[in-house]
Amino acid sequence: MATHDDLFRRLEYLDDIGVSLSSERDLHRLLEKIVIAAKAITHADGGTLYLVTEDRRALRFAIVRTDSLNIAFGGTSGNPVSGIFPDLPLYRADGSANNALVAAHAAISGNTVNIADAYVAQGFDFSGTRQFDERTGYRSQSFLTVPMRDHEGEIIGVLQLINAMEPTHKVVVPFSVADQRLAESLASQAAIALNNRQLIRQLEALFESFIQLINLAIDEKSPYTGEHCQRVPALTMMLAEAAHAASEGPLAGFQLTDKDRYELRIAALLHDCGKITTPVHVVDKATKLQTIFDRIELIDTRFEVIRRDAEIRMWRQIAEGRPRAAAEAELREFVAKIEVDRNTLRTSNIGSERMDDGDIARVRAIADAYRWCNGDGEELPFLSADEVENLTIRAGTLTQGERKVINHHIEATIRMLEQLPWPKHLKNVPEYAGGHHERMDGKGYPRGLKREEMSWQARMMGIADIFEALTAGDRPYKSAMSLSQALGILEKFRQNGHIDPDLHDVFVGGEIYRRYAEAFLAPHQVDC
Repeated sequence: MATHDDLFRRLEYLDDIGVSLSSERDLHRLLEKIVIAAKAITHADGGTLYLVTEDRRALRFAIVRTDSLNIAFGGTSGNPVSGIFPDLPLYRADGSANNALVAAHAAISGNTVNIADAYVAQGFDFSGTRQFDERTGYRSQSFLTVPMRDHEGEIIGVLQLINAMEPTHKVVVPFSVADQRLAESLASQAAIALNNRQLIRQLEALFESFIQLINLAIDEKSPYTGEHCQRVPALTMMLAEAAHAASEGPLAGFQLTDKDRYELRIAALLHDCGKITTPVHVVDKATKLQTIFDRIELIDTRFEVIRRDAEIRMWRQIAEGRPRAAAEAELREFVAKIEVDRNTLRTSNIGSERMDDGDIARVRAIADAYRWCNGDGEELPFLSADEVENLTIRAGTLTQGERKVINHHIEATIRMLEQLPWPKHLKNVPEYAGGHHERMDGKGYPRGLKREEMSWQARMMGIADIFEALTAGDRPYKSAMSLSQALGILEKFRQNGHIDPDLHDVFVGGEIYRRYAEAFLAPHQVDC
């Protein structure tokens, strides 16, 4: 009766573990669960799980467990398998099958091997097992080696169990027929679960490769923002983990599952994918007059033209009888004025300092002060309307029209992401990625969302995007800010309703900025 009860319990456990295996997302935990379950339903003291290598030439150790020796490698043990156990070759140097190794034989033949006592078994090489026993004082006796076959019939791994223990007296016994059938049933379920997990990982890797491909295309367009698509996700996840760890305050109830983390990371990687539509000359506009080249050079040429014309006028006046000293004095005064005006325009073109009304008035006065003749002899305004518009930009290097072009990237991002058929666990990606230019007071873009209309994750990305931009050293229109400068601006953004105040408190209180600085900022930027 006890035997029937034990078998019934093991069958129930087999059913339960099937559900557990199918729901496990982490590959290492999945492999560990397979071995632990196999040991439990067969009462085995030890268990090893091998995976077939990608080239299908060897078996690679994935999980190793022996209870009586307290041996645990792989999985959640904290002891890596890699480098400890060498791969088992499936084929010899001459190409013949390596059937001397029982695990290799099971993988090659696709048949289960049940051995009552390895020391007397015929046809297999257990010399390595004997050496292990000599070193440890262990006695490897019964072996059950089961191939793992996926849904297409391909062998993807081998499950090996060692030393079946009689439940009552705790002595080593051979693996029974029931043990073998239970282990084979588990191996079949495990192979499907493992194959599904590997397929999912391959699809995720392919998907992330496409994301990196988009980011690479953006980086290739603009070397000035080449690291932005990598740094913002890193900072976003730092802030998210700090929020997850908060034990008090408004974020005490904020929790992230592994699925949540993956979803947020994908959103962060895609947050600027719309920039692939942004013209390069706008993204890379280092000065106000830059297009394909910096047009300040054309204005310099015009100054040279009017200086040359003034010099010609001087000589004509002298030839007509005007005193030379007076004519030369007038030229020197004119050339000095030209140099002042040229320096004014060159300074205005840089865009690093905010222009006030007086600065703008001086640019307009210079535009009205001169006329020049082109190569066809046509007299033209010294500055075109477009040049005046650019040179009178109050802050930065972009006109209002160009800012709209830049800002359009977030609309393109949202539109692109909303077109994709996101699975359930990634359905929030468009919202997270599309909200990083919104403001808590509703004055952001593109949708003018307010704080309560946004997820925590979208608000996190807003802070990460701003802080990365402030401290970045690869922008053509600004130098990298120090930590203290960036934190000062971030504090102002908190006060004026630009960023979330609670997340700002976590960012500063948890010193997320310091961790980010250690990873990404130059030493001279770290001043606090």
